Order: sequence, then structure tokens, then C-alpha cells
Amino acid sequence: MPRLLGVDIPGDKRIEASLPYIYGIGPTWSKRILERAGVDPNIRANKLTPQQMTDIIAAIQDSKLPIEGDLRREHQANLKRLQAINSYRGLRHRRSLPVRGQRTSTNARTRKGPRKTVGVQRAKDKK
Repeated sequence: MPRLLGVDIPGDKRIEASLPYIYGIGPTWSKRILERAGVDPNIRANKLTPQQMTDIIAAIQDSKLPIEGDLRREHQANLKRLQAINSYRGLRHRRSLPVRGQRTSTNARTRKGPRKTVGVQRAKDKK
């Protein structure tokens, strides 16, 4: 399993499909990076030579893409900023509700979590 920039990428897949395992690199950027590095996108990741690995790493760093930890910190800072200024989006994030205008009366189970049933409890001796 090859390791690029501190991330293990699957070795049995094509390098074009393996690069998106790095947070911040999608399919389009993967193609661009391989084009800049001069690496064939159809090579399996575990068949890369050390020279090709260094070319790919250099192409990623030359592109000035925020990836992995930097990008995660940037996302967290954006969410904290929205919450700090008490914007509508920040309040929705804070309450774990959908942020982009979706309905919540019937859907939004992914964001809200499982249903919390509210009901009346019957006494044990009464039937």
C-alpha cells in the first residue's frame, strides 16, 4: 500500500482512482496532477516507481491545493466563524439541523439522527 503525503492509498487500484483517497483531491484534480507529473493514469498505485511518486508529490505541492489537515482546519474554522457571528447557517450547524433549506418535518434523518419517540407512559397496575 503506497503512502503519499502521509496517506495510505490503495495499491490495487489505478493511480487516477487512488489519488482521491487524499482529502482535498477529487477526480478532476487527480487527472490534472497526473498530467503535470507526466505519469500514466492507468498504472496501478503499487507499480509506481520512486521517481514517479516524487513527481506526483511535487505536482501536488506545486498546485498549492489545501489538502488533508490544512483543509480540515480551514473547514472547521469556517464553521466556527459562522457559529461565532450567530449567522443562520451557524445556528443550524450548532443545532445539528439541515443548513441549506431542506424540510425537517418529515425528512432530515441523517442530520437529526434517529427518531426520539415521545409518548405517554402507562402505569403498570392499570390495564
